[in-house]
Amino acid sequence: MDKKENNLNGRKNKTSSIAKMINWDMWLRQMVALIVLDLILVGVAVMFFFVESHKKVPDSAYEKGGLFEIAKEETEIDFITKRVNDKNDIIYRVTTANGDIYESSVREYSKNLWPLFMTLLIAENIWMLFEMFNTRRIRRRMRPLYDVALQADAVSKMADMAAKVNEAPVTPDKDSSGKDNISESNMRHLESAINRADPNAPLINTGDKELRGIEIALNNLLRQMQESRKQQIRFVSDASHELRTPIAVIQGYVNMLDRWGKQDTEVLEESIEALKNESEHMKELVEQLLFLARGDSGRNTLQRTDFDMAKVIYEVWEESCMIDESHVYNFYVDDKKVTELYTDDAVNPDEVYNGPEFTVNGDIAMVKQSARIFIQNAAKYSSKGSEIKLRVRRNKDNSVSYMIQDEGIGLKQEQLDHIFERFYRSDEARNADSGGTGLGLSIAKWIIDAHEAKVKVLSREEFGTRFTVIFKGVSQNLNDESIEWDD
Repeated sequence: MDKKENNLNGRKNKTSSIAKMINWDMWLRQMVALIVLDLILVGVAVMFFFVESHKKVPDSAYEKGGLFEIAKEETEIDFITKRVNDKNDIIYRVTTANGDIYESSVREYSKNLWPLFMTLLIAENIWMLFEMFNTRRIRRRMRPLYDVALQADAVSKMADMAAKVNEAPVTPDKDSSGKDNISESNMRHLESAINRADPNAPLINTGDKELRGIEIALNNLLRQMQESRKQQIRFVSDASHELRTPIAVIQGYVNMLDRWGKQDTEVLEESIEALKNESEHMKELVEQLLFLARGDSGRNTLQRTDFDMAKVIYEVWEESCMIDESHVYNFYVDDKKVTELYTDDAVNPDEVYNGPEFTVNGDIAMVKQSARIFIQNAAKYSSKGSEIKLRVRRNKDNSVSYMIQDEGIGLKQEQLDHIFERFYRSDEARNADSGGTGLGLSIAKWIIDAHEAKVKVLSREEFGTRFTVIFKGVSQNLNDESIEWDD
């Protein structure tokens, strides 16, 4: 209880601080506005002084006559200081060509305006004095925003939305005058609308304009919660399905062993091999699930170091050639086909790269893992004997990229938008035949995001798929605008 009260007090103090900042900002703005207004009034008064003064002067003293016309050369205009009634006075004097003198006293003119200006200045000072203590009124006007923040915070922390809504009806707060910011009937409408919200499409609509802001905030939070809940349900459902399949296979072979394996050696060997494969598949699935779970909770830490991307992808190319002999793997540095790196004793000097290193900063093991995932995906959906290209290149913006390209079956555009989702199935039959857990590309995407890198997928049906991963070079900031995509 004390902790809750402390949180509320902290929020109120924060609200008061914001109200004070707003009040002082408004006060300074009003002060500047009043100063500008006073200067304008002074300018208007000066203008009227000249208007009144020129009314005394005949039009013949000017070229064409009028206030803003140019005075004739014979007409003299000047200001003089005169002592009148033992007081200094500023006189505006116009002397015409025939010697007539017309004088206007600034003191006499200002004598009528001075009380007006003093009254205005006193009123402005009183007004600004009251505006200095306007924080409470601003805080009272901010109360609806404060209430929306509290209600939105409460909704965002609900573990079970329906249960919380039913157990915790919204109670209107009161301001310093004791009046409800939102009427009790309005709050009943809001509570009723929340209770009627469809879990599959949670939209709250009371039809009350006063509650419009709260409706928008609650509906946005409910949509986010619903989407998160759907993802969790889908993930648990897919994970359960993926685990259920190997368990069912293991159970089937165990039953077959129990019935016929004791006497039939062929059944025994077949069952043992199947059990080994399924247990390995289950182990891989569990490890991948744990990897993603650790990543979601922030427990996957990167062992960062500077390394040469060309060496890493070259090592992945070498192991791919040894593991998979059913595909043709070729390694390129920029546009040059390479079989060896950084050596002077190569069998084929034309296929050696001895240029500058492709240095990036990251976790070598995880970068390798991401490349292996893309290569496994390429091999899985490519026909035997087809080429799989691995390429490393430096872009014009100094970023470094690696590319994995196959000649496989390709993907449709609508499938490309979902390939990094966990357990996504673009083709159930294809996935069933090709095996896999459906988590590999999700893991690769997590690794890329953890390195603040970018990935682009280009795919065409019957032409193949290309994954291009861009890493920022050392001492380089990477953003979408700076990337030189290899199209």
